[in-house]
Amino acid sequence: MFGLEGQKKKKEEFVFELEVDFKKGDKRQEHIAHVEQRIQSIKTILRKGEEKEEFDSLGLLLYGYASALKVVSRFVGKK
Repeated sequence: MFGLEGQKKKKEEFVFELEVDFKKGDKRQEHIAHVEQRIQSIKTILRKGEEKEEFDSLGLLLYGYASALKVVSRFVGKK
């Protein structure tokens, strides 16, 4: 159909560079430590109290880092 019958289907799966790095234990642990350090520094700033705009943006950034940590944990668990 549409002239695509002759083409073979590629069965290569796309792999992100980050996934390749995570297969090495060193890089995964470095990444986890870096994200946890950032989370702690953001929490410290939020505890001090900031302006409303900065408080919202830092809260959003904190949520993003927590999500990244959750995704990395899931990736490791599937291995």
